[in-house]
Amino acid sequence: MANSNSVKDYIRTIVDFPHEGIMFRDVTTLFADPRGFRMAIDQMLHPYAGAQIDKVVGLEARGFILGGAIAHQLSRGFVPVRKKGKLPAATIAEEYQLEYGEAIVEIHDDALAPGEKVLIVDDLLATGGTAEAGIKLCERLGAEVVGCVFVVDLPDLGGRRRLEAMGMDVHALCEYSGH
Repeated sequence: MANSNSVKDYIRTIVDFPHEGIMFRDVTTLFADPRGFRMAIDQMLHPYAGAQIDKVVGLEARGFILGGAIAHQLSRGFVPVRKKGKLPAATIAEEYQLEYGEAIVEIHDDALAPGEKVLIVDDLLATGGTAEAGIKLCERLGAEVVGCVFVVDLPDLGGRRRLEAMGMDVHALCEYSGH
């Protein structure tokens, strides 16, 4: 992909995955290409140049890959928000709604200090449920979320509107219509 000029050029679309009618936006092809991956990390950081960020919070699971790289670039710590039961020490939990049912994410109860400024990172913004749960966890620990950054936004699913209604600064590198 030597001639690719945008992050979107590196993202593969898988038709009918994981269910019929879904156009899955596969960022693993972006991660696999060194130029594309660097471009994504640089562009995700750009809106926050000069901002105070104390920790980077990555949402399970692809948010770990992106968040780890961003934390490294900023020389800041990385904090994972994981599915229930995956973190070894004491945690706090937040439940959120899925298309069919509900899920729970957790963060270590000592992962963030009151007043720390955090950037939330994930690969994809769809309905915004996971990101909202991550924001609530950070805020319950007294941290201030300075922004949420994603590679892909699916605006038809309303996640951006949901997060902006919470007062969040939201950035995505590209958009795809539909879901």
